[in-house]
Amino acid sequence: MKLKRRLSFDPSFFLFLPLFAKNFLSLWKIVMLNLITQKILDGKAITREDISYIIAYDNVEELIFSSHKITLKFASRKFDSCSIINAKSGLCTEDCKWCAQSSHYKTNIAVYPLVNNEECLKEALHCEKKGVKRFSLVTSGRKPSPNELKEINLLLTYLKLNSKIALCASLGLLNKNDLKKLKESGLSRYHCNLESSENYFKNLCSTHKFSQKIAVIKAAKEVGLEVCSGGIIGMGESMEDRADLALTLRDLEIQSVPLNILHPIPGTPLENIPLLSDLEILKTVALFRFILPHAYLRLAGGRARLSEKTLRQALYAGINSAIVGDLLTTLGSDIDTDKKRFAEAGYEL
Repeated sequence: MKLKRRLSFDPSFFLFLPLFAKNFLSLWKIVMLNLITQKILDGKAITREDISYIIAYDNVEELIFSSHKITLKFASRKFDSCSIINAKSGLCTEDCKWCAQSSHYKTNIAVYPLVNNEECLKEALHCEKKGVKRFSLVTSGRKPSPNELKEINLLLTYLKLNSKIALCASLGLLNKNDLKKLKESGLSRYHCNLESSENYFKNLCSTHKFSQKIAVIKAAKEVGLEVCSGGIIGMGESMEDRADLALTLRDLEIQSVPLNILHPIPGTPLENIPLLSDLEILKTVALFRFILPHAYLRLAGGRARLSEKTLRQALYAGINSAIVGDLLTTLGSDIDTDKKRFAEAGYEL
């Protein structure tokens, strides 16, 4: 006579279900991240669904590791450096909430007209001697007056004749004819930051529109200028806003993308806004690299507050260009120290 085998069930099995579910979920998240990363490595563009997944991903180290793989495959290993001169300061009519140069706010910023040719050439030659690739003229205001534009065109011609450094400019909301004359005077690249997403920009500025910035970028490209355009993070925008900014830059085929970290200026409406954490900054760098695999991601304003560890992590995550030297209204960085840092991160100078 055969005895039926009785099955026993251990109720303690249920104690392991949460742990099993947690481990399965973690594994599945990694698998999904790897699938998205491989999709980009295969040359396919990231979708909004993919972006939503990355934004929700909570392990920044794993995101950085994936963005590093994308950087190694697509981004240039020749580090692109540029420096800027605050060629005209203060009294700006625009009300951009982050800006120390706006006349709408009391910030005790230095106020002066266009710098003279010799002072500007001195700065350009210093940067050239240090091995900086580009030199940019930046002026405050909605746009220079007709007389100022004539002076700037003469200045560009003077710099072109007396230096070898590539010339860039950030002069506000210029029209196509203005930009064409600048190119004829020796300008190679025009800078016009979009600053944030189209949806969030209206919360930051009321005196001009996002669409006007888009028009400037398109006009610059039409006359044959390269374009540099990015934004500022940490102005109260969401990670989705940052993704929308990156997607707009992708649509515009921008290859030089400055990433500024807000440095709250006393006297501006954003003076008391909480600072972004280092992890959120690194996650943003990774997000931009996912969306813009081929672009130069340029570390710009606000990086002076970052630790050496965070700077090196940003270089690993996808930063492959930077503004070096002093910035517009805040201290920047020592060029020689930067060059050493970039070389140690594996970039050619």
